[in-house]
Amino acid sequence: MAGATIEVKYFNTFVLKKTLSGETIENQPIWNGSFGIPAAQVGGYPVVADTTPTGSSPGKPFAIEESRIRGGYNNTSVDFSPKAYLVEEKPNASILGNSLIYSGIFNSRTGVNDSNVFSVGEDISKSADPSQGSIQKLYARDSNLTVFQQYKVSRALIDKDAIYAAEGGGTVTASNLVIGVLQPYGGNYGIANNPESFAAYGYRTYFSDKNNNAILRLSRDGITEISSYGMTDFFRDELNSIDTNAGAGVIRGAYDLYSDQYVVSLQQSTVYNDNTTYKTLTFDEKINGWTSLFSYQPDQIFSIRNKFYSFKNEKLFIHNDASVNRNSFYGVETPSSVTVVFNPAPTRSKTFSTMSYEGNNGWELTTLASDGTGKDYQSLNNVYISSVDSANLISSYIMGEYIINPANGAAVIRANYNAVFGTVNPPYSRLHAGFDRKENAYVANLVNNTPASQGEIIFGTSISGIKGFYATATFSTDTATDPGGEKQLFCVSSDFFSNNGF
Repeated sequence: MAGATIEVKYFNTFVLKKTLSGETIENQPIWNGSFGIPAAQVGGYPVVADTTPTGSSPGKPFAIEESRIRGGYNNTSVDFSPKAYLVEEKPNASILGNSLIYSGIFNSRTGVNDSNVFSVGEDISKSADPSQGSIQKLYARDSNLTVFQQYKVSRALIDKDAIYAAEGGGTVTASNLVIGVLQPYGGNYGIANNPESFAAYGYRTYFSDKNNNAILRLSRDGITEISSYGMTDFFRDELNSIDTNAGAGVIRGAYDLYSDQYVVSLQQSTVYNDNTTYKTLTFDEKINGWTSLFSYQPDQIFSIRNKFYSFKNEKLFIHNDASVNRNSFYGVETPSSVTVVFNPAPTRSKTFSTMSYEGNNGWELTTLASDGTGKDYQSLNNVYISSVDSANLISSYIMGEYIINPANGAAVIRANYNAVFGTVNPPYSRLHAGFDRKENAYVANLVNNTPASQGEIIFGTSISGIKGFYATATFSTDTATDPGGEKQLFCVSSDFFSNNGF
């Protein structure tokens, strides 16, 4: 009888498979060359006794697993091959969130791949300060490794180490260590539990620290709290409202290579299409400040080859595309808005009478309100209310234009006159109830719409101007003027006079 060689890889068992190919009782099927398996004949086919798999029936193909050579009764049994692990005194697994471990080298050019080799005879681990929390992010820059813990940021030397003298000075020297000494950056800042907020560009990295309500920049001069550049209160409130520990919120960050800005999206909720609990804004190094708030909530954001991309609902979008209307994100158009505060002569009570701006056509004044004059008690409702002056909305140059028909004096708003007069511009006179254009600027009078308070003189239905020490105005783009086109807002101003005569 000729011998047979069976090569077994990775496992210490054989699979014995029974197949049907028209065998008869005289020509019974052979199990891997063995007749040693006890069998019974059912329907003309041999069946292994008491081993029919669940769901199978006699006379049908099936397979069993056998650890004995040729599957024979009491035949030689295979054994385990050499084990790729060591028996330790304490085999229980342990999670060291503040430690790093590295394997052997990987070199694709020479074919060396020791990425699965962890030698217990070498020092292949490096631990950071456990009191600073777990390691959340690693970033290799030049020949150093930046280690982001929850409460601390450090720099680890790669393939070199630092030797410190008794006087405190340090010298970097070559070493066979893969990861050298950890050198912490100044300041008690970390990345908390939000490694997704990390972004890098050039020699600068950006990240958030929810524990300190801060957005941070790490560069050559160390860690800088860029959220303090006019936005301290904003980030304190927004970061406090994000519950990242429960996984309900995230802080996504990326660097926009096209616009050369750091983008961070503070999301209280990660539910799809929940567009009410997020703030997406940008930081610009050229002005060292926060420039814009955007009306999109990305699932992921990143840059590739000078282009900025985002994912939303498993779809990929490219930003800064000239073929798409401005203010359009994920197919939804949202107007731009700018809020300014007029506060000249802050100690004087003033009346703001006009509003003007320089820029493109298409801007309207959506809100204008003065500062509060203090809270008065309303006994009827048991509440304290603040008295504030406000003005009517001022439409844009197009939306506020009326066409006057001299034949009957009828006035039709410019946005609707096509439906009345047709597509040809009628040779009728025009009247602007919103912003009017004068000397390349857009101007309008302010009409007060605040109900008269108790004891105040009533001047009728059209009270000009609003009074207060300062006024807050919000300008927004309309929906009719050059949809999707560029609309610049260069400057805004307001005429006022002092109420006390000086």
